[in-house]
Amino acid sequence: MLDTATNRDTLLAVNNIEVIYNHVILVLKGVSLTVPRGGIVAILGANGAGKTTTLKAISNLLRSERGEVTKGTISFKGEQIQHLTPSELVKRGCIQVMEGRHCFGHLTIEENLMTGAYTRGDGRAKIAEDLDLVYSYFPRLKERRKSQAGYTSGGEQQMCAIGRALMSRPTTILLDEPSMGLAPQLVEEIFEIVRDLNEREGVTFLLAEQNTNIALRYATYGYILESGRVVMDGDAKELRENEDVKEFYLGIGGEGRKSFRDVKHYKRRKRWLA
Repeated sequence: MLDTATNRDTLLAVNNIEVIYNHVILVLKGVSLTVPRGGIVAILGANGAGKTTTLKAISNLLRSERGEVTKGTISFKGEQIQHLTPSELVKRGCIQVMEGRHCFGHLTIEENLMTGAYTRGDGRAKIAEDLDLVYSYFPRLKERRKSQAGYTSGGEQQMCAIGRALMSRPTTILLDEPSMGLAPQLVEEIFEIVRDLNEREGVTFLLAEQNTNIALRYATYGYILESGRVVMDGDAKELRENEDVKEFYLGIGGEGRKSFRDVKHYKRRKRWLA
């Protein structure tokens, strides 16, 4: 695991957090992870593993769902952020793109994008420049900019949600299940744009993703969650080549590809808990 004490380039650090919903349901159990400046880090795992809860703990969106961080610390740019509101965190450069896109269906694509700039106070000219930048990465959005978001495709809505986050001029984007409900070709397109934004604009990404195969192709580092715990982490290339990951998450074992049932219903190997 990356060492938050010695890594000077750490942008985001989650240290041994526990999350409880409704005062009784323990969802995260000692989760720790670090995100280096300029990296793409993936949180991987099956549905219900705790990926979305981890992102919401960082972005301080848990309270709206009667959840809270009861132990541990979360720091961004060296400052503990548990006490901040989501809007205050956005102003500091960390924003979440939620699972399911959540565009304002009655607004146009361009109006949706402009809502991402509501925390900014640097003037219309700079906001207009960033709108042009978003359109350069998402030319399809420029074509559909006057269309109501609710009548656009799932892929266009996902692009809109990411573009809206970019309008806040973030340092870090927390991206939740970007591939959900999208055709494979669109998933590739979204992840290519994520990589371009990372390399060209310096945006750091922490993404939660069930599609382990594509996430590990684009990420630099990965954490695998299971039942609210980190059971494995490492460089993305090493995780892609790990036999446990191949068998349980990529569907490939020593004797070739396993069925979905075989992969889904597995018993965790004891050495993962070491």
